[in-house]
Amino acid sequence: MALSIAERHQLIISKLKSDGFVNVSELSKQLKVSTVTIRKDLKLLEDRKLLFRTHGSAAPQNPYIADRHVSEKEKIMVEEKRKIAQKAVSMLEPHDSIILASGTTINELSRQIQPLEGLTLICASLTASQNLALSGTLDIIQLGGLVRKTSTSAVGPIAEKMLEGFSCSKLFLGADGIDPDYGITTTNAMEASLNQCMIKAAQKIIVLADGTKFGRRGFGKICPTEQIDTIITDTKAPDQVVAKLREKGIEVWLV
Repeated sequence: MALSIAERHQLIISKLKSDGFVNVSELSKQLKVSTVTIRKDLKLLEDRKLLFRTHGSAAPQNPYIADRHVSEKEKIMVEEKRKIAQKAVSMLEPHDSIILASGTTINELSRQIQPLEGLTLICASLTASQNLALSGTLDIIQLGGLVRKTSTSAVGPIAEKMLEGFSCSKLFLGADGIDPDYGITTTNAMEASLNQCMIKAAQKIIVLADGTKFGRRGFGKICPTEQIDTIITDTKAPDQVVAKLREKGIEVWLV
């Protein structure tokens, strides 16, 4: 017996809550109706402000992220970022040469890093460099160039050129969006370009991002998810998205 419109809509909303997104073709097969019918259902639900349609799918909210100042973002998901940073610190080893990108979770990581034998840090974020400098013993290299006002971090060709002279063991990378199919994104194209240079300069790529970043997209694409080795996030990350990332061979830590 075919489901009524109300029953289909209820199932779609339930799936959105559990999985973080729905796919038109998958819903068509599951509900045994045409893709045209599913698109009409999604349009009706979007009109009621219950979801946001994207190409071939839908999300609970608009997945596209606007740029915000770091001072605003650092007040969000504070405890989750602290736990993510703690896990990241546990991955540091003596004589590591690491790159710290930018973002509030990266800044939290910089507060938690303690002196370690032979540890060298290359920083884009001015805040991260200041936090690390308080130890008085760490070797810190600050990338130069244009300072991006909303993140107080270096971007541009000078910073990118500096990275050409380094080969590092690990990169800790922040992100504004993680989409298993599209990739890792940030809200700023110049930052995305610098992040790409960081990836080329590092042997292991570790993304630090709280659960609100999953299923979201920023303006600038950093890389496909296949270029990432590890993601450290919190338990609010959608289960199905985490499973999809693990299927791609990405190590995902939930803290």
